[in-house]
Amino acid sequence: MPCFRCGARQTDPVRGASPWKRGVRADRQVLICPRCQAEHDWTAELDQCDACGSTVLTCRLGEVECRDCGHTREAVRDDERPGDLVPSGGAGPVDADLSQEVAAALSRVLKRGPVR
Repeated sequence: MPCFRCGARQTDPVRGASPWKRGVRADRQVLICPRCQAEHDWTAELDQCDACGSTVLTCRLGEVECRDCGHTREAVRDDERPGDLVPSGGAGPVDADLSQEVAAALSRVLKRGPVR
């Protein structure tokens, strides 16, 4: 998953805690790269807990949970979301590129011929 602001890809982690941060934006789990953490007020762009206002949220299995107070709510599905709330991070549409990268990686790992 790329950084939601700049589209940078996370590389293989080194031992220890990851310098990348997680958050929830428009009811979707996002990652924030170390560079964007240093250069931008990225917490202002994240969703906040309805109960306590914290931005330390996690999104899983259709629910958004606050890691500070434990408040849980149902995540809004994209087809129910108004158009102005759809996530619009700096990464843009990368699905085609990502699909090609995954196919190439699988071919290398499984020692297949070139991807067509």
